[in-house]
Amino acid sequence: MGKTEKYNHMKLIKEYAGGHRHLITLGRCLAAISAIMTLIPYYELWKIIRTAVNGENLDNIEVYAWTAVGLIVGALLVYIVALFCTHIAAFRVQSNMRSSLMRRIITLPLGVFDEDGTGKIRRIVNDSTAATETYIAHNLPDKTVAMVTPIGLLVLVFAFNWKIGLICMIPAVIGFLCFAFMMGKGMQEKMKEYQDALDNMSSEATEYVRGVPVVKTFGQTVHSFKRFKTCIDGFGKWATEYTLMLRFPMAGFMTAINSIFAFIVIASFVVTGDGIGSADILNIMYYIIITPLITVALTKIAYSGEAEMTLIDALKRVDKIMEIEPLEESESKKEPTDHSIKLKNVTYRYKDATRDALKDVSLSIEPGEHVALVGPSGSGKTTLAELLVRFFDVTSGEILIGGVNVKELSSQSLMQQVSFVFQDSRLIKKSIFENVRMCKPDASEKEVLEALKKAQCMDIIEKLPEGIHTVIGEKGTYLSGGEQQRITIARAVLKDAPILILDEATAFADPDNETKVQAAFAELSKDKTLIMIAHRLSTVMNADRIYVLDDGKCVETGNHEELMNKNGLYKSMFDEYTRSIEWKVGA
Repeated sequence: MGKTEKYNHMKLIKEYAGGHRHLITLGRCLAAISAIMTLIPYYELWKIIRTAVNGENLDNIEVYAWTAVGLIVGALLVYIVALFCTHIAAFRVQSNMRSSLMRRIITLPLGVFDEDGTGKIRRIVNDSTAATETYIAHNLPDKTVAMVTPIGLLVLVFAFNWKIGLICMIPAVIGFLCFAFMMGKGMQEKMKEYQDALDNMSSEATEYVRGVPVVKTFGQTVHSFKRFKTCIDGFGKWATEYTLMLRFPMAGFMTAINSIFAFIVIASFVVTGDGIGSADILNIMYYIIITPLITVALTKIAYSGEAEMTLIDALKRVDKIMEIEPLEESESKKEPTDHSIKLKNVTYRYKDATRDALKDVSLSIEPGEHVALVGPSGSGKTTLAELLVRFFDVTSGEILIGGVNVKELSSQSLMQQVSFVFQDSRLIKKSIFENVRMCKPDASEKEVLEALKKAQCMDIIEKLPEGIHTVIGEKGTYLSGGEQQRITIARAVLKDAPILILDEATAFADPDNETKVQAAFAELSKDKTLIMIAHRLSTVMNADRIYVLDDGKCVETGNHEELMNKNGLYKSMFDEYTRSIEWKVGA
């Protein structure tokens, strides 16, 4: 069935439940008692039929009837208490799982979120924990009932006439065999494929939604987002193949469990071949009433098997997050002696990649020096910047800040040394004031305003209804990409770290915003070690030194004039860039 891989999901659930794990056991026991109490009224019903058919003391019928009613009401109350127990435990498990996940996530290197995508991680935190909560609260007691009911049914089916009972069990056996075939060895893998497809679609959908403004601006269709469309098409193909694979066993299962009435007819001919008596009439009437429970029981078993596979897959996805090791935190008390940066033979390869993103890169940046990293897309510029702030750890080589290996700096000390403004700046749904002082939670309003002035943000503040206390994203208040970039720069100004990394920081700025962003950068970069990454080569012409990357290697270095005189990759890129900005319609 669903546990072919011997994954001890109940042990893991009880670990997350902590002191509430006994409520799970109690809930299951009460659900089992409820299942037994639900079956006993059928025996009382048989006694009512027997009394009516045989003309016995009819006063007993009332006693039997009220006994059955009492048992049914009692079973319902017991089951409600069982659900109450499992729900309390389920909420605690979900709470503990989410807390554990978030505690682990905040310790993970930031590169994990680039590799796996925030959409996929969000889905694991939300959907996998919700699936676990649903299983414990609802499916677990239902599964217990589904396990106990068939045992009680076997007693009821064979207790009165074993021949009728045996014939009625034939379709049940056929249905069970079809179900066992459906839940065979490869089914857990199919569930993993299904959840993987949903994860991929969730991640790609997030990227697609972020790109909707571009799609609408240029009148594109979904086909412009090939990866998103490929995910949808792939899921459709998988769903079709999966449905076709199960169509015959599923049809057999549904036919078998719903054909029990036909077998009652066959059974009645078998047992009444020599003539029909009152006992035969009693038994046939009884089996007509009791056999639909077999259909209900098998259906519950089928759904509980599916729910268990969903749970196992959800727990494995949670495990994958919990198994990601955070970057090793140094216990060293070393502090950088200055604000220089050195890379010594740095090589890095992304997880599951077939080639290195950076290959044996060595460079040196002096304190206060302004350098630029340029090169074709995919040359390794952003990867190099991310390695400086330990989004990942290098595969080989070492990175030194102020003469100290970044691995020997505590994360707090490293973050105090470096500020970065990436091209994809994000602001949270809080006020401008709270967004800016995220880097310095104790900053005063005066300090935040001063940072905003230096970042050329006052024109943004003046047009907002509540100034710096305006909440972004509330009441239709939104900022453009260039405006968000300037707010992010204000955050970096307030932090005032000695090393500044700018990665395509003017990528989303219009000409007006770009002028203000450049002015903000000029203010921000005073007396700082500056690393700029840019495709607009006009923004790096005044850099003290330019490093040219290609295919993960540093192929050229020098200032603008020196590189232009070399007639290498940089000159080729600069000439191409110059032609692109001079191009006009009709030229």
